[in-house]
Amino acid sequence: MNLKEANEVFRRAIIKAYFEPQLLKMDYHKSSVKHPSVSDDGLTIEDVLHLYFDIMTGNDYPDGDEWFSIEYLLPYSVKLPDGLKGPDYFTTLSVAEGKHFWRHRELVRFKYGKSKKLAESLQFIDKKYKELSKAVHDSPAINQLK
Repeated sequence: MNLKEANEVFRRAIIKAYFEPQLLKMDYHKSSVKHPSVSDDGLTIEDVLHLYFDIMTGNDYPDGDEWFSIEYLLPYSVKLPDGLKGPDYFTTLSVAEGKHFWRHRELVRFKYGKSKKLAESLQFIDKKYKELSKAVHDSPAINQLK
């Protein structure tokens, strides 16, 4: 097994054994929305914003066993206000038939050398989800999703 494969297996194991069960205990549930480029299932709280773990990003880095990317997805081809566009909030993700979704990506480092920081990473994931969800709910875009 090469470094890329080992990192992917390790990241998937951490996600399946720790992050997903902990998020499910925190009122998240499995998402019915399929991500256009992430094969694993996502999680959601209120079926507007969906959360996916990206285990492929970072495969080629020697410290790839210490982090993964998380993607928050609005799976709707809606118009977002300018205040919700950009790297702090959402960027577009092209999908089939000329449509697009909106996504926000974050790098999550759950291990620093020999020290595991799982609880802190979990809090960060949940806090960012709630921050992005509130921003969408507080914007006029929420009316396009009803």
